[in-house]
Amino acid sequence: MTQPLWSPHLERIAATHMDAFRKFINVRHGVNLADSLALHAFSITQLAPFWDAVWDHCGIVGDKGAAPYVTNESQMLETRFFPTAKLNYAENLLRTYTPDRAKDDAMVFWAEDKFQRELTWADVVAQVSQFQQVLQSWGVQAGDRVAAFMPNMPETYIAMLAATSLGAVWSSCSPDFGERGVLDRFGQIEPKVLIVCDGYWYNGKKIEVVEKLKAITAQLPSVQHTVVVRYVGGAEAVAKQLPNAQVFDALLVAHDPKPITYTRVAFNAPLFILFSSGTTGAPKCIVHGVGGTLLQHAKEHAFHCDIHAGDKVLYFTTCGWMMWNWLASALGTGATLLLYDGSPLAPSPSILFEYAKAENMTFFGTSAKYIESVNKSGYQPSAQQSLPALRAIASTGSPLSQEGFDFVYEHIKNDLHLASISGGTDIVSCFVLGDPTQAVFSGEIQTAGLGMAVDVFTDAGTPAPIGEKGELVCTKPFPAMPIMFWNDDGHKKYKAAYFERFSNIWCHGDFAEKTANGGIIIHGRSDATLNPGGVRIGTAELYAQVEKSDEVLESLAIGQEWQGDVRIVLFVRLQDGFTLSDELVARLKADIKTGASPRHVPAKIIQVGDLPRTKSGKLTELAVRDVVHGRNINNKEALANPEALELFKNMPALQL
Repeated sequence: MTQPLWSPHLERIAATHMDAFRKFINVRHGVNLADSLALHAFSITQLAPFWDAVWDHCGIVGDKGAAPYVTNESQMLETRFFPTAKLNYAENLLRTYTPDRAKDDAMVFWAEDKFQRELTWADVVAQVSQFQQVLQSWGVQAGDRVAAFMPNMPETYIAMLAATSLGAVWSSCSPDFGERGVLDRFGQIEPKVLIVCDGYWYNGKKIEVVEKLKAITAQLPSVQHTVVVRYVGGAEAVAKQLPNAQVFDALLVAHDPKPITYTRVAFNAPLFILFSSGTTGAPKCIVHGVGGTLLQHAKEHAFHCDIHAGDKVLYFTTCGWMMWNWLASALGTGATLLLYDGSPLAPSPSILFEYAKAENMTFFGTSAKYIESVNKSGYQPSAQQSLPALRAIASTGSPLSQEGFDFVYEHIKNDLHLASISGGTDIVSCFVLGDPTQAVFSGEIQTAGLGMAVDVFTDAGTPAPIGEKGELVCTKPFPAMPIMFWNDDGHKKYKAAYFERFSNIWCHGDFAEKTANGGIIIHGRSDATLNPGGVRIGTAELYAQVEKSDEVLESLAIGQEWQGDVRIVLFVRLQDGFTLSDELVARLKADIKTGASPRHVPAKIIQVGDLPRTKSGKLTELAVRDVVHGRNINNKEALANPEALELFKNMPALQL
């Protein structure tokens, strides 16, 4: 067994929510669960007692209803959790507010280096009350959709809380989405209210959005009211150019704050509509329920992330990524949300670490790509400033390499809990993530989530042995399964997305393996795996070797159909000033051969000026693969840089 990079000491374990919950279960059910591993085994064999205990221990506000709390648990698509419960999402996020916390910060906002501001709990509660009254005056009620085309700023959370307090359904995307990308999403769900910004900052530049907003609002006939939020200046001017538009500030001041009223709805009432990336067709509208989202997030924040009241929590995200919804729920712990909008590398790679130092950040959530970018930049945070308050870093979006793990412990902080986590928009949460009471091993995700019966299956539908790669699955139901896809007659798309591969088993579409340490390694998406000679190879293994090279900024691999087989083609984006020499090609191939395997060695390595990525920063192998094979890309608006696809059309090097 390999040596851990970090192990928690006994005092730290005893202070965690995870350990307190384990003891709570022991007392309540007269069992003797020795550690979190035993707790996990209990959580997937005793579903109703486990989720009932999560509700009580996390202090969920609402009417739990009558037992049984889980029905039809043998059939995943028929299972219902807390079928008679009534609760409200916003009520649970604001439940920790008390008058003695009125002056404490609920949210802190940094917009690159442009400006900073804070909102106290009293500010947030007052503004939620005021905007709730605005929405009530417009007739917004349970089931209505409220959509936002917004940056990650306080007004976005306030609007969401006001909407969900009424039982309305919230959906959002970030303002860097193009016109078609927004319409492909919001056009399907027909929002009644649209909330937009007057512009935004990115990489030091002010980005205007008024022309895009005019085109979008002209094609969303369902929208009865548009709200313009002041950000870069000129909100009034923008509002004048949009139909039925008013400025957020002016709407609030027309109402005095008063106690917020909460509409309690069924456990499976719709709460959020999230969207698939849409790079291979129209985005799927994935509907998540109130209770499932709330319980799953409460479990993850408390037990897996060990977030406490008064903590300072940042997750670098946009409003178009599910981590925005995940971060929003952290308000329910009583923590302060640290919000950031803009480029995480502007004006320099130090900006988020300066933020961490200034605000005594305790939990820092980001992406594997960001950690790799900071590493490549040469900036070493620990050499510039200490971060005594920081207890945990979480990384998601793509697999975090062993080099990424090493960088965190060597150059950020050596005594924190590093959690590589993985889940997705599909479940608005995680399948596998961290455990603050267990050791961290380089390159591995520590554990399956409590209540998540995660396994790795072979193609034959049987559990794969340790070290053998296969499909990441969940064999038992969990409350954060989507309640439906929007406008999906007979749940056909839903069933095809998750249950077509294995009967009554959720197949997530990740290529993974179990480790001897009890962890999980994700090797990339199953539909992006390489298949030379009929052997499946995960792309993450290849990238980990290639991106060790100082010359390589990032890389992307596809399987190209070639002479009756499939050959691996690797595209590399290099640091400024470097070109792909024969010497570099030979070195990369040697690194891949020794660090991964001879089967991973690409037939071709080609330098490109850019690689296409989704709005959340994920490189998209499928879009490149389709372009290389001459297939149409129907939804380029889903990409942050669709122009990059042109680099791969009719590429001469691919004809050799």
